[in-house]
Amino acid sequence: MTDHVRVHPMRGKEHFPRLWSFTPLVVFLGMLVLFGIGLTMNTREIPSPLIGKPVPVFDLPAVKGRKLGLASASLQDEVSLVNVFASWCTACREEHPLLMDLRRNGTVPIHGLNYKDKPDDASRWLNELGDPYTRTGADINGRVGIEWGVYGVPETFVIDHHGRIAYKHIGALTPRALQEKIIPLISELRK
Repeated sequence: MTDHVRVHPMRGKEHFPRLWSFTPLVVFLGMLVLFGIGLTMNTREIPSPLIGKPVPVFDLPAVKGRKLGLASASLQDEVSLVNVFASWCTACREEHPLLMDLRRNGTVPIHGLNYKDKPDDASRWLNELGDPYTRTGADINGRVGIEWGVYGVPETFVIDHHGRIAYKHIGALTPRALQEKIIPLISELRK
């Protein structure tokens, strides 16, 4: 009688289903790593494609009750800030005292781009909190803000004396952002 060794056709493949059972764990660990990387990123440092480029061409009327509107032509021949704000913006209210200090100290001309705001609300907000702006433009429909690449309010742009965007700060200004980045950049651009 001959000894036959019978090989089962599925022999060796019984481990394959066990490997699939680890797939959810591997996917979860991968997502955890990506989430961890995302948490370490500074959302205020989102690069803008407009850095180094001329400000978009625009011409906005003044905010209600103000005399000077804001246009791309008014952003030439001096280093300045353009602050995007709105009366309905809580973070704008938080940063407003810093803008008032910059104005009081004569640190840099500040221009306001009032984004998607009601004319009466914007005027009342500036009357109550103080007006740090040399010029203000009423961007009621938000079209100019879109051209500037505004993600939301507040945002602040540093403009060089050639009318080019040198820096974009997303979110409310802080004393630290002013001292460590914005004011040194203004000084450098003035040289």
